[in-house]
Amino acid sequence: MPERSALRGLYAITPDDNLLPRLSALVGSALAGGVKLVQYRNKFAPAPLKRAQAAEMLRICRAADAKLIVNDDVWLAVEIGADGVHLGQEDGDIRMARQALGPKRFLGVSCYGSLERAEQAAAEGADYLGIGSVFASVTKPEATRASLELLGEVKRRLDIPVAAIGGITLNNVKQVIDAGADMVAVITDLFNTMNIQERAAAYQKLFKEPS
Repeated sequence: MPERSALRGLYAITPDDNLLPRLSALVGSALAGGVKLVQYRNKFAPAPLKRAQAAEMLRICRAADAKLIVNDDVWLAVEIGADGVHLGQEDGDIRMARQALGPKRFLGVSCYGSLERAEQAAAEGADYLGIGSVFASVTKPEATRASLELLGEVKRRLDIPVAAIGGITLNNVKQVIDAGADMVAVITDLFNTMNIQERAAAYQKLFKEPS
């Protein structure tokens, strides 16, 4: 089993950006701010570009002693030697992904607002659960909403790290941490800011403060 203690803090989700040098600079700034967990996500890039981007994200994450999770694509994660994969509802079978990844890579599963799916994912080998959208999301305005109360219920029932996602900003993140989130997955409020390094450090600091 991978070391779940790594599953804490700001979980940086890459924006859809097909320009590799720009994406590398964005993620490099987040890593400089102390991010230790990055998810490579690009819904629109063709397969060769996705592989090139994912491999470069892994290289810069390794250099910063950070973990790289690949969104949706188990085989890409295995091929490049990433630290794990994150699956949404339509992204494949959880048990098959667990088997393909082996015991040393992370498997994250989006559970949206469903306690039942969270329980199933945990039983089938997930290392962490994604809960959300906890707030209205700019990236996914149509996303299913999940209450902070549900997040807390998942934490109480299941002995597994939880990542909150959806509309999280520095202005509301304390509510999410107080509800029990181990990680906060952020795209817009991290990568659309003028100083990504400073914003990342501000998020990370919140996880180091006593609650």
